[in-house]
Amino acid sequence: ILGVDPGSNVMGYGLIRIEGKNSKLISFGIISAPKNAEHYDKLKFIFDHILNVIDQYKPDEVALEAPFFGKNVQSMLKLGRAQGIAMAAALLRNLPIFEYAPLKVKQSITGMGQATKEQVAYFLQKIYGFDEIPKALDATDAVAVALCHWLQSSRPTSSKAYKGWDDFIRKNPDRVK
Repeated sequence: ILGVDPGSNVMGYGLIRIEGKNSKLISFGIISAPKNAEHYDKLKFIFDHILNVIDQYKPDEVALEAPFFGKNVQSMLKLGRAQGIAMAAALLRNLPIFEYAPLKVKQSITGMGQATKEQVAYFLQKIYGFDEIPKALDATDAVAVALCHWLQSSRPTSSKAYKGWDDFIRKNPDRVK
């Protein structure tokens, strides 16, 4: 799973591999657009580099953090364009795309929707055991998005197949000692 934390100046990416009931961190980092470049040149730079990550690691799915609100309209527009560029790269390679709200990502990783970027990074360091928390927390945010996607997609759905313990035991005699 490729997780993406969109940004028009710095975009985080993180890749995890699912092995049975476990996830393994494959790679994470940031794509930093040239500071003095025009906005559209930054978007092309990001597109080329996200496409390179996709081609190098060949993920099966892409999970993005979705910007839902912001104080500055221009910033939100630029962020939305950067997210769209990441989506376009995934669509070019026929990858399914999933979006998660920042609160959902933080809650999935830390149990708290209002967690800070530092708290998310700390939890991921404990989960995956990487040596140092990177200075650019966009990278760990992207890993969090990928992990959130896996946790959300692998969560068992509740079923009303049993009408109490007697019904469960009757339907599962091999599971009772």
